[in-house]
Amino acid sequence: MAPRSRYLQLPVPGGSLRIPRRPLLIGAVLAVAVVLLALVGLGLGDYPLNPGQVLSALFSDQGFASKIVLEWRMPRVVAAVAFGAALGVSGALFQTMTRNPLGSPDIIGFSTGAYTGAIISITVIGSNLVAETAGALVGGLATALVVYLLAWRGGVQGFRLIIVGIAVTALLNSVNTYLLLRAQTEVAMAASIWGAGSLSLVGWSEAAFALIPLAVLGVATFAVVRPLRQLELGDDAAHAHGVAAEPARLAILVVGVGLIATVTAITGPIAFVALAAPQIARRLVRGAGIPLGASALTGALLLLAADLLAQHLMPGSVPVGVVTVVLGGIYLVALLIHEARKHL
Repeated sequence: MAPRSRYLQLPVPGGSLRIPRRPLLIGAVLAVAVVLLALVGLGLGDYPLNPGQVLSALFSDQGFASKIVLEWRMPRVVAAVAFGAALGVSGALFQTMTRNPLGSPDIIGFSTGAYTGAIISITVIGSNLVAETAGALVGGLATALVVYLLAWRGGVQGFRLIIVGIAVTALLNSVNTYLLLRAQTEVAMAASIWGAGSLSLVGWSEAAFALIPLAVLGVATFAVVRPLRQLELGDDAAHAHGVAAEPARLAILVVGVGLIATVTAITGPIAFVALAAPQIARRLVRGAGIPLGASALTGALLLLAADLLAQHLMPGSVPVGVVTVVLGGIYLVALLIHEARKHL
């Protein structure tokens, strides 16, 4: 019996298109897992519903059950899926660009910069969704620009970008602490709670406010895929294929920071999803590079699962950022041990 081809042949005008089977299979499995977990999440709570009741509430008017599912639980589930996907894609962009599994926006300071911008907005203007979002975007982009300029030496190398980013993160953490200590007690408490990273206050208005820029940034992600893949081969190969390395890096930087800053503006900084999702996706797909689609689905699955743990299994319904920090810390230690063993 002939071995099964690793590629799926799809007929297209003028020939056929070869698509690797494994990424399609893994993507389908992850998508199904996200949908099933979302149905579970919509049914959990003080008023429990089974999957059949959830589906009935979604597609027909079931009175109080529909109100619970559509108005109370759905915004949080949609936000967890969309924000997790955005974090996964942002992490994949930066890890591919730096060619380092530690090249994640929450490691190299962009999440912290977005948090700094939001704190400044909260302490100066007050708690306002538009102001917080603008502050987070400006803070994230300003941090990215500073890190980029400090890491520049006739070009930007991935390892140097990570080291500079870690240093800037430490500096910004000190700035954030200072700002909170100087703020009024009520403002500082609100900013501190928000800074833990939580989906508990996300309603349809907050979710819709974030989904619009995330959709635009998703389209922009497709535009930077080609230069991103060329940069994976090295700057010389990218130049040979007509890609200007530094402008391409800058475009990828803006898209990645935009994704992480938009999520941070709504939920506060949620650590380690952007770090872990791309590497988990890469190991599942077993491809040469980090797959963006699988990273998005893995990020969505991780954040949704972490939020369900935070809501229903942790005492006191803790913020999701607390859960991701614990799980991410375990993952980071395992990653560091794995990387150390590779160089022994």
